[in-house]
Amino acid sequence: MATTPLNPMPEYVVVQAEEAKPKTASGLYLPDNAQEKPKTAKVVAVGEAVSNVKVGDRVIYKNEYEATTVKVGDHEYTLVFKNNIIATVK
Repeated sequence: MATTPLNPMPEYVVVQAEEAKPKTASGLYLPDNAQEKPKTAKVVAVGEAVSNVKVGDRVIYKNEYEATTVKVGDHEYTLVFKNNIIATVK
């Protein structure tokens, strides 16, 4: 089920945030502190009570301040409550 060392509680989803784009659409490069934090992420593990999302999906989640970010080894993961996932991206 999980492709991560984290095993989420039943109502949580573990995601890895996508990298922010270092360049704007018009070609300007942005420094790290000016880049927008990503709101889209790839699902890497799903709790048992989550039914609408599966590992490998790309999702958009809301209110990143309610999400918990942890670093395990060289990877950073974010745990998001299932109700804070607002869409999947095709």
